[in-house]
This record gives sequence, structure tokens and C-alpha cells, in this order.
Amino acid sequence: MHEILIAPSILSADFARLGEEVRAIDVAGGDWVHVDVMDGHFVPNITIGPAVVAALRPHTRKVLDVHLMIAPCDPYIEAFARAGADIITVHAEAGPHLDRSLQLIRSLGRKAGVSLTPSTHESAIHHVLDRLDLVLVMTVNPGFGGQSFIPAMAEKIGSIRRMIGRRPIHLEVDGGVNVETAAVVAAAGADVLVAGSAVFAGGRYAENIEAIRSAARSAAAVAIQGK
Repeated sequence: MHEILIAPSILSADFARLGEEVRAIDVAGGDWVHVDVMDGHFVPNITIGPAVVAALRPHTRKVLDVHLMIAPCDPYIEAFARAGADIITVHAEAGPHLDRSLQLIRSLGRKAGVSLTPSTHESAIHHVLDRLDLVLVMTVNPGFGGQSFIPAMAEKIGSIRRMIGRRPIHLEVDGGVNVETAAVVAAAGADVLVAGSAVFAGGRYAENIEAIRSAARSAAAVAIQGK
């Protein structure tokens, strides 16, 4: 069974005190810090840029998992690498030269990820699997936090897990992840769960992270026993 990692999304944090929020989710047991970068063009929202990533870097030693929901992405990859991103994930839909983008990320010494929106078929990443450290399946339409999980994405997660096979590639999900859906995606094969609202709800960060992790681990174990 793959180790289940929880990556709290700072999209749901208090933006007036982001450094404090990042330290809090670090102490609470978050494995990665997920940073959603939106440009108001590729997705209908605007969030943050490299300067904010650089400002957050001193607040945690955990993996900064930077998800670029921007198009074009190539002109900004180096800036995010220099800002301290550990993983840089680009969208398969963001441009015609996905392989080039992934090569660029790796040339900068960063781990490379690719993300798929709900309507994009998993075959879009077949020919770049050996360039990847991570596949991110969007389980909502990207652009805003707090959306509901799209049930059809469970089948897609399972298909991508089979595509990955024995390759050392993380399978991450983002969108509508809570205690209930964490079990669904983990059973399907996801090993990194991005959660925003479900982590920050009520200020009980450690309790919320542990509840999501526990549900995911239990479901993954049952799924393996059933095979």
C-alpha cells in the first residue's frame, strides 16, 4: 500500500496571515503544502505568484507543492523554481508542448507534475509518464475552493493508477476532498490528497488532517485486501 500523504491547500487559509497558517498546518501534521496558482485566464480566479511562494518558503521545510493553473506556464516555471517550489505541476491543457514544460521543470532541479481537468482523458499523459514525478487529478473544475467532488473521477483515478504501474509517480487528487471522499479516492489508488476547506474548517487542523488520513488509509487497505 502506498503511504497516504495529506497536502493542505492554502487556498482555504486566511490570506492575511499566510505565514502563520503554513506553520500551523506544518505542526498539525500536513505532509506537503499545496499552493494553488491561478491567473484569471486559464481558470476564472486570480490567486498568488512567485513572490508569495518565496515569502512562504522560510515558514516550512515541508514540500511546497505548487500547482500552476496558468496558461502559458513555461515563462513562469523558472520563477517558481527560484521561489522555492519543490514540485511544480502544470496542466496538460495549458499549452501544446507538455513534454517541453516537464523537461524545463526537471532541468531546474524540481520534481515535475502534470494535472488533468475533469474533462481531459487520462490518455493525454500516456506519452509523458517517464517525465513525471506526480499526476494530479482534478476532482472538481479548477478555479475555486469549496466545490463538490465529481464522482466520475474515481474511475479516472483508478485508470491512472493502472497506467502508472510500478513507476515511482505520486497520484494526487484535488477538489472536494473530505473524510468521505478521501476514502473513495484512496480506494481508487490516490496517495496524495489535497484538502482545503476540510483541513481548515473550525480551526481544528490536526484533528481534521488525522481524520482525512485515517479514512484514506482504511479505505486503501480494504481495497488492497479485496484484490
